[in-house]
Amino acid sequence: MTRHEPGLGTVVAVRGGVVDAAFPDDLPPLHHLLLAGEDGAVRLEVLTQLDHHTVRCVASTPVQGLARGDAVRDTGALLQVPVGPEGLGRVFNVFGETIDEGEPLTGMRTNAILQPPPRLERQAVSSEVLETGIKAIDVLSPLERGGKAGLFGGAGVGKTVLIAELIHHMAARHHGVSLFCGIGERSREAEELVRDVREAGVADHTVLVFGQMNEPPGARFRVGHTALTMAEYFRDEAKQDVLILIDNVFRFVQAGSEVSGLMGRLSSSMGYQPTMATELAELQERITSTAGAAITAVQAVYVPADDFTDPAVVHTFGHLSASVVLSRERAAQGLYPAIDPLRSASSMLTPIAVGERHERLARDVRQTLAVYEDLKDIIAMLGLEELSEEDQRVVGRARRLERYLTQPFYVTEQFTGQSGTLVPLARALDDCERILGDEFADVPEGRLYMIGSLEDVA
Repeated sequence: MTRHEPGLGTVVAVRGGVVDAAFPDDLPPLHHLLLAGEDGAVRLEVLTQLDHHTVRCVASTPVQGLARGDAVRDTGALLQVPVGPEGLGRVFNVFGETIDEGEPLTGMRTNAILQPPPRLERQAVSSEVLETGIKAIDVLSPLERGGKAGLFGGAGVGKTVLIAELIHHMAARHHGVSLFCGIGERSREAEELVRDVREAGVADHTVLVFGQMNEPPGARFRVGHTALTMAEYFRDEAKQDVLILIDNVFRFVQAGSEVSGLMGRLSSSMGYQPTMATELAELQERITSTAGAAITAVQAVYVPADDFTDPAVVHTFGHLSASVVLSRERAAQGLYPAIDPLRSASSMLTPIAVGERHERLARDVRQTLAVYEDLKDIIAMLGLEELSEEDQRVVGRARRLERYLTQPFYVTEQFTGQSGTLVPLARALDDCERILGDEFADVPEGRLYMIGSLEDVA
């Protein structure tokens, strides 16, 4: 090979995960995939053109052994990943390579991972509720089909368990495709999730894509785009509804912050990258409904130090149609799923979208729980007996609602010994109405804990 072969350059600098490469002829366009090192083992993405002959790239693989003067080759395209039904039941990395020790996939169609969102005229404009079978979500913060829901919570409050349960319900209830995207996952979490998906019998309806915590920031930053490219195939070509579960969007922002720092950009608010809003929008705007099918996203969002004013959390909030907030206090009380009914919200909870009865019942449930929250200090100081009779009735309703909104999950059967349940929305609304009407005022509140519908109350 000669130095002036088209698309061939040389490494001129290696600093951590950043590589500068010189090309004497044609400069590679932004986001093109470059291959360097022995057998092209080091994969680079062009992020900046420094001058007429030099590009600055971020590495998606370790750069050990790469040195100045090594050859770099422009592949002439963006990173391409395989898409299609053959990927169901398989586990992929950011490059679309299988990492589950199964047979390698060959002959599959490939698409570039960076795609524009569907044009506005192709997007569906009607709103429709996506039932999950989880009472606390369907009643108080219903998900929008083709919308984006956020799971907000600190470490250890049950985000990943809730996501695994949603995968199960998507396959059981909607016969759709689930696509799990692990951004910055620990290997323990990834291994457990792969095992849970297989044991739950939903692997044939699921694609799993991981950018693990030990991988370079360039890989973690792009794994969400890889997953969305695969999801877009099922929506646009197969006309199937897709539930994409992202764990964790905060780690996507974190990876972007690392890439930004490596590229030498000055940090912005609270140390985040100045391009955070743009990078988040590029990912989020691809999640939408079209005329034929929809991509619905449920995204776990780690909340640093439980601070909901953190810029990463605030920017993510702006893209969501529903937010499911997990509470450490409720988890400590054993109320699982630990969904905070007063802080969770949904733009779908309007009479036009869900009907007047659902909106009224959700409002009454929230109001009852809010009154109980206000009375907790008085109860702690003076005792329940000091409240008026009406307030005592409200507290009784609220405590029964809190326990009714707990639910045994399919994915935790092996830990709890309780069979999982899936509750239709109509049944959940009927049950809430019966509790609010004091029909169960004489039933011990413990009998409503960890059940499906009120039919299970012996």
